[in-house]
Amino acid sequence: METTKVNAAFLCNYEVMQILQQLKDSTQKKHKREGSLATVTYETVHYLQDTDCKKQNPASIKKFLDGLKNLKLTKTEKLMMVNTPPRTELEIQLIAQESEERLSEEDVRKIIKLANECLPANDS
Repeated sequence: METTKVNAAFLCNYEVMQILQQLKDSTQKKHKREGSLATVTYETVHYLQDTDCKKQNPASIKKFLDGLKNLKLTKTEKLMMVNTPPRTELEIQLIAQESEERLSEEDVRKIIKLANECLPANDS
């Protein structure tokens, strides 16, 4: 197998979890696949279910991304915020390079508010 288009699309953790759950369900119904693929699929789904993506859905992700449209963030930074929703100013500084120059204090507060409203934390 070879990659035809590098970075053709980015997937958030929620999308990866959905794809792997479908793969896991389809392999359970059919004959067993290679043990290593089943193990990787199981372990990845198990890990993702303990992250914030467990409580996400396509509508909440879209609402969050729509709220970020007018901010000076790259696609990669937005993806990182979906995967690990920032709850503090420090987390935004770690995700967005040169955030002090690119984002106002109001922008930072808006991102935190959006993350808390649209992408609730996984309490488990």
